[in-house]
Amino acid sequence: MRGNYPSAGSPRLLLIGSHLDTVPRAGAFDGILGVVVGLSLVELLGGRRLPFGIEVIGFSEEEGVRFGVPFIGSRAVIGDAGEELLARRDAGGVSIGEAIAAFGLDPSRIAEAQITEDAIGYVEFHIEQGPVLESLGLPLGVVEAVCGQSRLEVVFEGQANHAGTTPMDLRQDALAGAAEWICAVEHGARLIPGAVATVGRIRAMPGAGNVIPGSAATSLDVRHATDSVRHRLVATLLTCAQNIAACRRLKVTWEQRLDQQAVAMDPPLVNLMVCAVAAAGHPVHRMASGAGHDAMVIARRIPAAMLFLRSPGGISHHPDESVLAGDVRAALDAGMHFLENLGGQYA
Repeated sequence: MRGNYPSAGSPRLLLIGSHLDTVPRAGAFDGILGVVVGLSLVELLGGRRLPFGIEVIGFSEEEGVRFGVPFIGSRAVIGDAGEELLARRDAGGVSIGEAIAAFGLDPSRIAEAQITEDAIGYVEFHIEQGPVLESLGLPLGVVEAVCGQSRLEVVFEGQANHAGTTPMDLRQDALAGAAEWICAVEHGARLIPGAVATVGRIRAMPGAGNVIPGSAATSLDVRHATDSVRHRLVATLLTCAQNIAACRRLKVTWEQRLDQQAVAMDPPLVNLMVCAVAAAGHPVHRMASGAGHDAMVIARRIPAAMLFLRSPGGISHHPDESVLAGDVRAALDAGMHFLENLGGQYA
């Protein structure tokens, strides 16, 4: 969904947007707040025209819940929604193209959704979805980069055996090896500033209380704003898994499922946002985003910037997700200064 506020006569266009979809059993602010902030900034202009137009966009399918692939709307806006994407199907067998047609639109015209060379930049306002700003007592954070992400499946294999008859020193317990490695993952990430590493899923087989696990499959999620740092951490954690497996007479294998590069926000737009936050009377905190956003997709095509708002309790993707009214006012104040500063460059 797109709304256009014309300029004072120039074809230049600033995009302000975020996503309208959400995850199951989620809150009311992730994504949607950014669209409402964009609309509110246009409203605050009171009919005054700038040296560029403003297009407020509400993207579809940023979360990737229905079709298993994220950023469908923002990919369409940068011209990256081809036949392969449109052929993706949901759990009911409905393709993206079919869903678009069922909504009354023409999927063959999706290329018309992409932005033109008149677009000068993109700005996204978004709740932080984490506890950093609250821990610092700050309402706003200027995003400098969206972290890169590695996802792997790591499998430890040993020997399933009777839990009552196998002595401890003769066991090849895959789950015990995985548990030791999980602790090492936490410790390794703590040693690197800005890094996070998570083992969020584990599946032990055969899964009986009186059987020593013969295999343990785990997930690994590693994120950092610098790709080289992320890759080194992944390599270190995999070497650690090999060492643990060797000491326990286990076998370990892994498969990479995702290697998503970090995306830097546009330095000039970031600096404009820094100045805008300061002009609005708030301390400036520069930070990286550990979660993905439409801005990282749009940044492949045009300059992009993001401003985070504090998430009370650090809660997101949950019904208790919230935002403080004062923080929204701070974001609107900063947003107006940003528009003024950008307008000064094109006056």
